[in-house]
Amino acid sequence: MLLGFLTKIEAQQITCSTKDKSLFETKISVLEQTKASGLGDTIALVGQSFLGTPYVEKTLEVGDTETLVVNFGGLDCTTFVENVLAFSLMLKNQQQDFENFTENLETVRYRNGNLEGYPSRLHYFTEWIRNNEKKGLVKDITAELGGVELEKAINFMGTHRNLYPFLASDENYEAMLAVEKDIAEEKLCYLPQGQIEGKEHLIKSGDILALATSIKGLDVTHTGIAIHQPDGRLHLLHASSKNGEVEISELPLADYLKNIKSNIGIIVARPTLLSL
Repeated sequence: MLLGFLTKIEAQQITCSTKDKSLFETKISVLEQTKASGLGDTIALVGQSFLGTPYVEKTLEVGDTETLVVNFGGLDCTTFVENVLAFSLMLKNQQQDFENFTENLETVRYRNGNLEGYPSRLHYFTEWIRNNEKKGLVKDITAELGGVELEKAINFMGTHRNLYPFLASDENYEAMLAVEKDIAEEKLCYLPQGQIEGKEHLIKSGDILALATSIKGLDVTHTGIAIHQPDGRLHLLHASSKNGEVEISELPLADYLKNIKSNIGIIVARPTLLSL
């Protein structure tokens, strides 16, 4: 189990293992040899370096207080994307140290780049996109692709408190209600499922894809990275809960989504990595 070999660096609020530090050294040495023609290709190549990594849910729900969890041995869909961006930032800025990686990861994962407790984590992926857009890391291009607005209350955490152990704390719970109130003031734009195939040529490898959902209270159920394949179609590079590992979807994205009953379309964020 993960908890069996965790070490916590209290001063930096980091939870990681000696194994993860070793995996970091191996991965960054390999990635430094990566040759890519642009940012999107770099992100796609970094994402592919995680192929086969086991899917593990709730890897961030560790201990009694929020810490910056580093875990290369198990990823969920969001931590996969976050790790890929953190490594891509390192390559862009010619960084090599583990401390650089953890700084990048904190920047990507937390509101305004600062870990200040559980509610500071960007739990809702639409807020994740908006906040990282403010940091200069991504740009939401969904509207440019022909996306449409969706009026919907985003309050799943507040209405399902029992599913989130950290929300047992009244302080955390009240803070998340405030976050949901702020999210309610933002517009949600998505590209309907039926339009994706016709627009996939406008989506680049390395773009971040979030799967919009009809599930009450939720904005997004899954996320991954766009990748064009030799079949000429756009596929999804992601940490798959169904197949239990990081993979490239066998079906093109447009066909893959048709098998997800609750899916209504996608949100597309293009990495810019202008920050740092």
